[in-house]
Amino acid sequence: MEIKGQFPKHRFVFLTLPNYSMIALSSAVEALRMANRVTKQDVYEWSLASLDGNPVAASNGLTLSPVISVDKMGPANIVFVCGGVNVEHAVTSDLLSALRRLAQRHVSLGSLCTGGYALAKAGLLDKYKAVIHWENMSALQEEFPRVIFSDQLFAIDRDRYTCTGGIAPLDLMLNIIKDHLGRDIAPMISEQFILDRIRNDQDRQHIPLQARVGLFHENLIEAAALMEANIEEPLSLDEIAALVGVSRRQIERLFKRYVGQVPTKYYLDMRLRRARELLLQTAMSVMEIAVACGFQSPPHFSKCYRNMFGHTPSAERQISRRNTLGTTLVAA
Repeated sequence: MEIKGQFPKHRFVFLTLPNYSMIALSSAVEALRMANRVTKQDVYEWSLASLDGNPVAASNGLTLSPVISVDKMGPANIVFVCGGVNVEHAVTSDLLSALRRLAQRHVSLGSLCTGGYALAKAGLLDKYKAVIHWENMSALQEEFPRVIFSDQLFAIDRDRYTCTGGIAPLDLMLNIIKDHLGRDIAPMISEQFILDRIRNDQDRQHIPLQARVGLFHENLIEAAALMEANIEEPLSLDEIAALVGVSRRQIERLFKRYVGQVPTKYYLDMRLRRARELLLQTAMSVMEIAVACGFQSPPHFSKCYRNMFGHTPSAERQISRRNTLGTTLVAA
């Protein structure tokens, strides 16, 4: 297909935080590179930035260059904050000040993977619809109640462009490219990357069991999704079966055959994993976490937690704090 006409140029800056996700960053950048290739124009420019202008290591230990200082980056259409593991340790007062200065200059801001944590911490996602990696979402919903968190792959709300991790930034960029260059370019990029389709902002980033059992077991996936959506007030198995439109016995057979667990055990494990996320990522009390995960009896919660993870909730938190302190001392 011949591309006619000149497209307006856009420039993106990717502000890398320590331990950022390399796959998330490269997925975003590669979409821009391929857009330039298929249009045979330098439509997009991109730069890597850090707080001080020095390269920072990604979570895989690799570093990329060249890198510029965020204060010297020049004009940009969107600045994306690129996060990864242990993002809370990467968010400093200097970073928050830099992000607020960008917002005051009316620079559009975005995030990849867990970079949304920095924007939320700076107060720049209040009353915005936003997305962050699903492993961090439950904790951040508790910490930042003014942010409208979504389980979508990405969210575009006014001048905020937030995205989960993995290869989802590729989908975000393809949608941005479609809005910028028209509907013909994004499919050409998708074909080059051998994508079967371009996902949009209605696609969910995490569908329980889908990767494990495939797309063809709709009743099983729907049952698991109902469980995930009802953590604080768990549904009974009879209620789940009625909502899915099958018998309780059929739900039990599906879980036993394809998951290797009875549904009640799968549901309990899901609630306990959510509890562990809150325990390690928030300052909520053990009692608050127990209630948030559907346990009315703290002793019962503690017993179930120890059976699954080998420690009581209180012991787990103490171990995590000691490990974090040790890492901080070693880094110092």
